Amino acid sequence: MTVIKIENLKCGGCAATIKKGLLSIENVSDVLVDVENDTVSITSENVLIDLIKEKLSKLGYPEVGDKNTIIHKAKSFVSCAVGRIDA
Repeated sequence: MTVIKIENLKCGGCAATIKKGLLSIENVSDVLVDVENDTVSITSENVLIDLIKEKLSKLGYPEVGDKNTIIHKAKSFVSCAVGRIDA
């Protein structure tokens, strides 16, 4: 299991978007999002961690320490709203 601390995680809507996005990656079998601690735990088989981090960044949730631009923040806002609708 890999744990990544991320930026811009606000609510269950964000968590739903993250989970759906990461589960779309081949060989990712489980995703747990901890909203209180801003972490994502991923269970996968032979998936490069860089691919997972890239997907998180594209969704608007970059890893802590990476660039967190206004674009990331805007994407996370939209992802949050979409996640709430899908949930």
